Amino acid sequence: MAAGWGEPGPAGPVTSALFGEPRVFTAQRRSENPGEGRLFSVPLCFLVLIVLYVLLCNQLCMQLCWKACLASRQPRESLWPTVPGSLHFQGYSSVPDGKPLVHRLCRRCALVSSSGQMLGSHWGPEIDGTECVLRMNQAPTAGYEADVGHRSTLRMVSHTSVPLLLRNQSYFFQQARDTVYVVWGPGKRMNRDQGGSTYRTLLKVKEMYPGVQLYTLTDHMMAYCDEVFQNETGKNRMKSGSFLSTGWFTMILAMELCEQIVVYGMVSDSYCREKSPPSVPYHYFEKGKLDECHTYLVHEKAPRGAHRFITEKAIFSRWAKKKPIIFTHPSWQSE
Repeated sequence: MAAGWGEPGPAGPVTSALFGEPRVFTAQRRSENPGEGRLFSVPLCFLVLIVLYVLLCNQLCMQLCWKACLASRQPRESLWPTVPGSLHFQGYSSVPDGKPLVHRLCRRCALVSSSGQMLGSHWGPEIDGTECVLRMNQAPTAGYEADVGHRSTLRMVSHTSVPLLLRNQSYFFQQARDTVYVVWGPGKRMNRDQGGSTYRTLLKVKEMYPGVQLYTLTDHMMAYCDEVFQNETGKNRMKSGSFLSTGWFTMILAMELCEQIVVYGMVSDSYCREKSPPSVPYHYFEKGKLDECHTYLVHEKAPRGAHRFITEKAIFSRWAKKKPIIFTHPSWQSE
C-alpha cells in the first residue's frame, strides 16, 4: 500500500489506553455487566469504520493512480509546443557563443521544397503570406518569386551547401538579414572544440557579417535525429549506410517550431514508383541536370552512402496522420 496510508493491524485482542490490559469478553461477563459490553462496542465499531474507510479510499486511490499511469504512457506531444511567445530550442546552438535558438512559436509554417515540382506552381503569394517560411540549402528566391515566394524566416543548410552560400554572400548574408541559418553536419566538420572545417568557415562568416543569425545542431540533436530514424525504420542509420537529408532535419525543426506545417513541392513516397511520373528537375533552380524521381530511386536502392528520400517521405506520411502536416503541389494525403 502506498506510503501515507494506514494499514489495519494484525488480528488479536483489542488494547487501548482507555481499557488498560487486554480484555476478553465472554458471554458470562456480558450477562453480568451489560454496560461494559456496550462500552466495548463503541470503539469496535469505530475501528471497523476506519478499516472500511481506508480500504475504500485505497481502492479509489489505486484507480486514480492507474488512470494517471495510463495517461503517462500516452505518446508525448513534446515536438508540438502550444505555449505562445518566444521559446528556447536547446538543440540548436548559436555561433560562436553557443546560446540556444530563441524564436517565437509559429502558428503556421510554409516548408518550401527545393524540388522542380515548384516550377509553374504560382504558390509564391500564398507562401509569402504564411507566418513563417522555411527553406533549404542554397535554394534561391530571386527570379522564382511567383512560384516559391521571396520571404525566408529560417533556412536549414547542409554542411556541403555552406560553400554554395558563400558564392552569393551579398544575397544570403547581406540582403536576407532577418533569416535564421541553421547548419547541420557530421561531428568532425562541426566540432567547436577541435575546430571542424565547416565550423571554422561559419566563424569567418560571422566575422564578416556580425548581424547574421547562425546556428548549428548540437551533438545531442544530431543523435536524436538518428534515433528518430531508427525508431521509425528499425534500422541503424550508420549501419544501413544511410544519410539523412536536409529535408529530414527541416521537418524535425518544423515540428518544434510550428503548430501547423504546409509542405510545398514534396511528392509522396509512392509517387516515383508510379508507371510514368512526369520528369521534373531534382532542384527547381537546376534545370537539365538531375531528374527528381530517377535520383530518388537510385538513392533508395543504393546499398551504402545514399539518402533515403522515399523512406523519409513514407515516415512524413505517417506523422501527418497524427500531426497537422499538409502536403500541397502535388497535393496528397497520408495513407
